Amino acid sequence: MRTEKDSLGTLELPDEAYYGIQTLRAVQNYPISGLRPHPTFIRAYALLKKACAAANEKAGALKPDLSKLIQDVCTEIIDGGLRDQFVVDVFQAGAGTSTNMNVNEVVANRALEKSGEKRGEFSKVSPNDHVNMSQSTNDTYPTAMRLSALLMMQERMFPAIETLRKAFEAKAIEFDDAVKSGRTHLQDAVPITLGQEFGAWASMMTRHSKRLAGAVHDVSFLGIGGSAAGSGLNTPLGYRTYVVEELRKLTGLDVKESVDLFEAMQSLAPFVALMSGLKNLALDIIKISSDLRLMCSGPMTGFAEITLPAVQPGSSIMPGKVNPSILEMVSQVAMQVVGAETTVSYCSQGGQLELNVMMPVVQFNIAFTIEIFSNTLEVMASKCIDGIVCDRERMQHYAETSGSLVTALAPELGYLVAAEIGKESLKYRKSIRAIVLERGLMGEEKLNEVLDIVKMAKG
Repeated sequence: MRTEKDSLGTLELPDEAYYGIQTLRAVQNYPISGLRPHPTFIRAYALLKKACAAANEKAGALKPDLSKLIQDVCTEIIDGGLRDQFVVDVFQAGAGTSTNMNVNEVVANRALEKSGEKRGEFSKVSPNDHVNMSQSTNDTYPTAMRLSALLMMQERMFPAIETLRKAFEAKAIEFDDAVKSGRTHLQDAVPITLGQEFGAWASMMTRHSKRLAGAVHDVSFLGIGGSAAGSGLNTPLGYRTYVVEELRKLTGLDVKESVDLFEAMQSLAPFVALMSGLKNLALDIIKISSDLRLMCSGPMTGFAEITLPAVQPGSSIMPGKVNPSILEMVSQVAMQVVGAETTVSYCSQGGQLELNVMMPVVQFNIAFTIEIFSNTLEVMASKCIDGIVCDRERMQHYAETSGSLVTALAPELGYLVAAEIGKESLKYRKSIRAIVLERGLMGEEKLNEVLDIVKMAKG
């Protein structure tokens, strides 16, 4: 064991721990969920600390040898090292001070070790004086949040949406000529093709990506350099610009300096916009999942227009039953996303004066949402959409026997006459075609042309 001291006193830590006394206090204070920061968030924080060290060196505030030590350790963390040392619960004191100090202490202790010094003896490399130089939790935590969100959107969310879009598009092409009855208000409507339904879903994914790209642009403005309250206290000249330049080089992200550092600390609006975009996507995903579950309902007593891939037995008591299991999971995850967005929205209005201290729960919900949602969309595509087959004969039967075919007769016979034909068809269970011919309202050749369901579906 080793002993460390902070402004509140001393505590003993295991010799092998790279984290320090302030991290230990947080572990003891917040035994809440057992959840740890997302790996991408830790990577983002290490990227930021590396950029800050380089910026401090460039501004003449940090000696080159110390800067190199700090940057080398940050590179280790960026590459996946020391991840078991980030032990503070995601539910913690406001603003994320505990996580910031967890990072500072791990970097400092590893730097001491690399330079031949003992951990916890911070005279050569200090968590506060050197690793946290020119910084505050109040500007580093929201900056790391932004970097993490940008990285996760770029690396996970956008590719997942594109994977699902391509899956929908492939089915739109495959089912382009599969005519079926459309349905509005859950009632029979004019003929469409199954391909048109899948094509609409592919278009939804394209539009959601564009909306989310706008939210991502808003997140890319960084408040680093604002220090404790936005004034930039204790930061050297040029530091703010240098950090952003370093981050652009390190990450390849199109990050920019925030126009107003005070605003960047007080407002979580960019995160609300991002989560709102993800919620918006989740709502359409729930709708699509419900549509697919309806279309595969049965197989004997439902629509049974499509068959989903069988991924597991559907019942512990009914032999042979197969459920739309993937889509049920998809809807549950999407509903979780909706709930996470509500949490972030409440947090946005929960800050006071110069700082919104609710950032840790915002960070957790954004990272958790992107992680589970991107995984879900990829599973939805590979384990469900890619393997869908349709029953063309059944769909065509529905389309040909639907009373909504009278819609095509309205321009020829008038709305009221067409309505009477529709009522008679429903009452006596007779086809539209038979009634028109019986009444002598139209010749067979003309009627075949008017009631061509393929032509009706294609417009």
